[in-house]
Amino acid sequence: MIQFEGFELNNGLKVFVHTDSTSPTAAFNLCYNVGSRDENPHKTGFAHLFEHLMFGGSANIPEYDVPLQKVGAQNNAYTNTDLTNYYITLPTQNLETAFWIESDRMKALSFDPKVLDVQKSVVIEEFKQRYLNQPYGDIWLHLRPLAYEVHPYQWATIGKDISHIENATMDDVKDFFYGNYAPNNAVLTVAGNVSVKEIELLSKKWFSDIPNRKIKNRNLPKEPIQFKKRERHIEKKVPSDMIIMAYHMAEKYHSSYYDLDLFSDILGHGKSSVLHKELVEKSKSCTSVGAFQMATLDPGLFVVSAYLAPGVAYKSVEEEVSMLINQTIEKELNQEDLVRKKNQVKTDEGFSEVSVLSRATAITHAAIAGDVNYVNTNAEMFENISLESIAASVKSALKPENLSVLTYGG
Repeated sequence: MIQFEGFELNNGLKVFVHTDSTSPTAAFNLCYNVGSRDENPHKTGFAHLFEHLMFGGSANIPEYDVPLQKVGAQNNAYTNTDLTNYYITLPTQNLETAFWIESDRMKALSFDPKVLDVQKSVVIEEFKQRYLNQPYGDIWLHLRPLAYEVHPYQWATIGKDISHIENATMDDVKDFFYGNYAPNNAVLTVAGNVSVKEIELLSKKWFSDIPNRKIKNRNLPKEPIQFKKRERHIEKKVPSDMIIMAYHMAEKYHSSYYDLDLFSDILGHGKSSVLHKELVEKSKSCTSVGAFQMATLDPGLFVVSAYLAPGVAYKSVEEEVSMLINQTIEKELNQEDLVRKKNQVKTDEGFSEVSVLSRATAITHAAIAGDVNYVNTNAEMFENISLESIAASVKSALKPENLSVLTYGG
């Protein structure tokens, strides 16, 4: 159980405090409620671009990293489909530096044309290196628009097309900033040997004078139910042919999400999983195989991916995976497996909450999802899973008409 208290400033900034008197360091986690799903379909990649631009300096701090290095701080950021997260860890006595740094760039980001040009070049080069110029790099650029017809999860966080960043103007950048980066669209969590009163004073001192802004209304199109299997082949010269099978599933925090989360572990996580034993060790039709689900705030995907052994047909692996999904539910899943996996989840969750940063992040992300109390519901939701609930969720989601198959290679 992660203990926390919270308050809200007059400008709409939500602040949460997690006190840990044993921690020598403090974690400062500031998250903006904007991800790639909030982008204009004709101007994608902006959420990720902004992750870079936010390190380009602000009105009173031209070099973001310099003041942090002087106080022994470490920082980083990441963007995904649903949010953009910035975090700093530093000695508790230097915590105010984090408030100063983050409030300044929320209030007055440096819109320096040179910074924009540099960061555009960085993102464009990242797009080329990670997605276009390495084996399998563009798989998600093909899979997402196959699985999603209308929802903005149909493009990756890096963007739909490299030209969208190449053509980004300063007006585009300012419009995205003022429409998304605001105290009333952010959540701040501070964790460590701190008090609520101390954090409230610092929050008011550094953030209260930042005006709230008109946030763009989030009115995302709902992905329609899929009634027919979709298939696409991408001809590529790669070391091994690959197949990815993606099924639509519920969003994070939905009860069936937890069923499928546990099932993905049993089906395709590690060498003890069903898919590894059957497809890699026994039939040797695959050299590697795994299953996972997307932890997204709107309905996501349950994904099975496999690298095929030489000479093996895509169709045969697809049929084997489908058979093993049904077989696992009908014959192989038992109470002993369920208890073992539940215990493993509890252990993993315990390890994930070791650092004050991980606890701060968990609180922040739960608040962004709409209910900060989600941070403490995982254990209960997993405990409520039964063999019957897993079977029902699998049969509802992992069915042929709800499947998109991408084959990639020769």
